[in-house]
Amino acid sequence: MNAQKENFLLAVEGLTVSFDGFKAVDDLSFYLDPKEIRVIIGPNGAGKTTVLDLICGKTRATAGSIRFGGKELTKMKEHQIVHAGVGRKFQNPSVFEDLTVFENLEVSYPQGHTVMGALAFKRDTAVIEAVERIADTIFLNDQLNEPAGLLSHGQKQWLEIGMLLIQKPDLLMLDEPVAGMSVAERKKTAELLRVITRDHTVLVIEHDMQFVGDIADRVTVMHQGKVLSEGSIDHVKQDPKVIEVYLGH
Repeated sequence: MNAQKENFLLAVEGLTVSFDGFKAVDDLSFYLDPKEIRVIIGPNGAGKTTVLDLICGKTRATAGSIRFGGKELTKMKEHQIVHAGVGRKFQNPSVFEDLTVFENLEVSYPQGHTVMGALAFKRDTAVIEAVERIADTIFLNDQLNEPAGLLSHGQKQWLEIGMLLIQKPDLLMLDEPVAGMSVAERKKTAELLRVITRDHTVLVIEHDMQFVGDIADRVTVMHQGKVLSEGSIDHVKQDPKVIEVYLGH
């Protein structure tokens, strides 16, 4: 079994976290293939966001294992996990409103991370090329010199995805990336995620089932901290257990 698991980019096994005796995540296991888009769905309180918190080291596991590219993440600190190649976007966009789109991407470029690095930072060709390439991917080529504060809600979400992408993470985790977006922006975000998975693996939490159907390679349904069902979108939509606890409402 273990030999087979070496092919997974992310292997979550027996993951459990208790808050005052309440198991928010309860003996959870799932596996991500490289360059897969996996969507986690489930009712509120199912433990979805807590799983992302555990993977990125924001919350410590009570038990279980999270192996990422052969490294055990449960033993690592948040900044080490980022360094290992895990990028996380939270629900609300946190872009630098006063900086331009270009500058937001520029400050996210890996060599600017330390204070000294930021001070000694030169706009060399590599940085400019990286920024322009990412801006193109996230549909913000024409807004490079615009302050981020002037962008629409959807454009800010894309910018934040770009700020992660420029750090070249192997795994990108997104929490409800299309919340508050227009229909057109949702469509473009689905397009964007498809482009991203040419080079990255993407783990998404989402409740917009239309969007889930547009993007997901596989869907994991959580309920009360456990996996209730897993498979293609059509498989989980037809699963009587999923209809009962989630889709039937």
